[in-house]
Amino acid sequence: MVNPSAHASHILVASKSEALQISEKIGKLKDFEKLARKKSSCPSSQRGGDLGWFRKGNMVQEFEEAVWQTPLKTVSPPIKTTFGYHLIWVHEREE
Repeated sequence: MVNPSAHASHILVASKSEALQISEKIGKLKDFEKLARKKSSCPSSQRGGDLGWFRKGNMVQEFEEAVWQTPLKTVSPPIKTTFGYHLIWVHEREE
């Protein structure tokens, strides 16, 4: 059996307050991509935060739980991991 997979983008910042300020400016995917290019400290920022498709089990636990709980095509609340605070946009999921 193959693990389920998801296609998501994220914005990675150092503080929860910064993540909350950014999330207030996101209404649609275009906003998210623009802010990811400007604000995210992850190399994926060059692609508007796009992480592409990944299988369940490939990301840190907190990030992964958010990917499977966040409604599609919306932005997650700030998620804290060892890397910092993430805002996650889930494009698609395959169970």
